[in-house]
Amino acid sequence: MSRRRPARRRSRKANGTEWLLLGVVGLVIVGSVLTAVVDFVRAYPWVPVVLVVLAGGAVMAWLASRQRAAQWERVRSQGLRYALTQLDALHHRQFEHAVRDLMRRDGCADAVQVGGAGDNGADVKATDPYGRRWVIQCKHRRAGLSGSAVGTPDLQVLNGTGRPVHKGDVVVLVTNGRFSKPALEFARSQRLHLVDRAVLGEWASGSRPLWELLRAVPPPRRPSA
Repeated sequence: MSRRRPARRRSRKANGTEWLLLGVVGLVIVGSVLTAVVDFVRAYPWVPVVLVVLAGGAVMAWLASRQRAAQWERVRSQGLRYALTQLDALHHRQFEHAVRDLMRRDGCADAVQVGGAGDNGADVKATDPYGRRWVIQCKHRRAGLSGSAVGTPDLQVLNGTGRPVHKGDVVVLVTNGRFSKPALEFARSQRLHLVDRAVLGEWASGSRPLWELLRAVPPPRRPSA
C-alpha cells in the first residue's frame, strides 16, 4: 500500500502539468490570432467598414423581404374567394381550414382551426374586430345541396358546448348543404346562427363579412379598430 500512494500523486501532478501546458498554448494561440487581426485592421482599415456595410445591407434586405411577404399575405387573405363548387370538392378538414381562412380574411387575426378528436363541437374559433368570440362547427357535404340535411343532433352538441365550454358570443354552424326544418326551429329557439349553402356562397364570394350576413348577432364588445 505504501508504494502505490506516490504513484497516484505523480499521476495527478502529471495531469495538472498537462492541463497547464494546454492552457498556456491556448492563450498563446488566442493572443497570436488577436495580434494578427489587429495588424490586419491597421493595414486595411476599410475592411471592417465594408463588412459592417454588407452586414447592414443583408439585415435590411431580410427585413424588406419579411415586410413584402407580410404585405403579400394581407393582400392574399383580403382577396380570398371561394366558389361553392370549390368548397364542395374539399375534404371535410380542408373545409374547416377554408372557413378559418375566410374569418381571417374578414379581420379575425386569431382565427384557428381546432376540429378533430375531442374538439367538443368546435371546428373553428375566432375573435372578430368588435371583440366577439366566434365558435363555429363545420358540416361538409360532398354532394352539396343534394346531400343529407344537417339535423338537430349536430346542433344539440354545438349548443351544449358553444357557450358553456368555448365561451362563444356567436355560435355558428356552417354547411355547404342545407338544414332540416327541425334544425332551423331548434337554432332559432337556442339563438344559434346557421350558415347554409346560400349564405356560405355569398360570404365566400367576398361580398361582406359573416357578421353582416347573419341576423341578430350580439352587439360589439369593443369598437372596431
